Amino acid sequence: MNIHQPQHLPVDWDTDRIISRRDQYFAATQRAFVPFAEPLIIKKGRGQYVWDEKGNKLIDLMGMNLCISVGHAHPMVVEAVRAQAGELMHCTTVFHHPVPVQFAEELAATMPAGEEWVVHFTNSGTEAIDLAMMMARTYTGNSDLIALRNSYHGATFGAQSITGTRSFRHDVGLLNNITFAAEPNQYRGTYGPGTDPYVADMQSVIDYTTSGRIAGALIETVQGYGGIIPMPEGYLSRVARMVRKAGGLLILDEVQSGFCKTGQGMWGFEAHDVVPDIVVMAKGIGNGIPLAAVVVRKEIAEAMAGKYVFHTYGSNPIACAAGRAVLQVIREENLLENVRVVGDALREKLLWLQSRHEVIGDVRGMGFMQAMELVKDRDTKEPAPEETARVFARTREQGLIMSKSGNFGNIIRMVPPLCLSMDDVEEIGARLDRAFSAGAARA
Repeated sequence: MNIHQPQHLPVDWDTDRIISRRDQYFAATQRAFVPFAEPLIIKKGRGQYVWDEKGNKLIDLMGMNLCISVGHAHPMVVEAVRAQAGELMHCTTVFHHPVPVQFAEELAATMPAGEEWVVHFTNSGTEAIDLAMMMARTYTGNSDLIALRNSYHGATFGAQSITGTRSFRHDVGLLNNITFAAEPNQYRGTYGPGTDPYVADMQSVIDYTTSGRIAGALIETVQGYGGIIPMPEGYLSRVARMVRKAGGLLILDEVQSGFCKTGQGMWGFEAHDVVPDIVVMAKGIGNGIPLAAVVVRKEIAEAMAGKYVFHTYGSNPIACAAGRAVLQVIREENLLENVRVVGDALREKLLWLQSRHEVIGDVRGMGFMQAMELVKDRDTKEPAPEETARVFARTREQGLIMSKSGNFGNIIRMVPPLCLSMDDVEEIGARLDRAFSAGAARA
């Protein structure tokens, strides 16, 4: 039998050949999510900066989709990964290893006191969302789950079923017994500003679109891909009470808002006077190494003890070593305080830009989760996706990597690594001003 042996190819940094190979060998599902007309090829990263294949330096304001938390190639994370790889590359969970269990202990210690917390590691946040849904349904014995419109929880068959952002919902039959409540968007929400109407809507959804007994509500502390929509004060605690009254659990998605991203604590929910039943975390947990976790009250997890749930690489010791290093860097470099201080300065710079450019209808966010929503008219709030696309393209020309998101494609968001500095803020402001002004000059 003749078996084709593939040729070993050296890494090829030729721009045209990289693009050609991607177009030829990547499936459509992996080619689709590309922000720029001219592909951006990343070769190297250090701290909050990256360089393309031609040597151009850019400020990474999206943290490689929020996965880089403490900075590209942070030496403590690199050393933790190198040391563990030199000892043992992988250890399946049917065997014991100290690194994953000690990381679980350290994560549990970040949760609210008074509960017994346990951890299940997965490979990705999407897998963690699927597991959290299964845990809630198993523990409560109920099937109905509630999510928010405009939410993003992942793209697998299960996770996209509970995602309320249309660009991630494929036209296929998704999971049953999932319904959506209005997100409390204080800029363009269905009920306008305020908290009461959105709490009332959640109760209405329970009363009229479920059996009345629910498995839980799955909510992002700050809606990320939906355009940086923070949950208003009092919303989560009030929703938690009504969800639990209906037999359900409060499941908080901290995939994007966790690990100090909001500047208000290790977790976004710490600012909301609420204790969740299940917390889903990923992205920044491993500073770019694939890893995620479900942290859950022990009694809830024990309901699934009779069956196996197995994620092959979920507790990989290399990934968990990276996770432990991330927590150490956050603590030793006082990155939470950096996010508070620099995040406030970044927000002030965005408000200054809003005062200069009429197209910026809203500036919102907290810490290192900030967004500008672009509109054609500030009174009507009509989205301006075309102008957003033009400004977004010009931000790259100015050496900034940002994210364009939202259901209407009219939101530019900034979710940088935790090490972004005050010096960067001044430079970001100047570059963004040029990106907005260039369009006005041509108009």
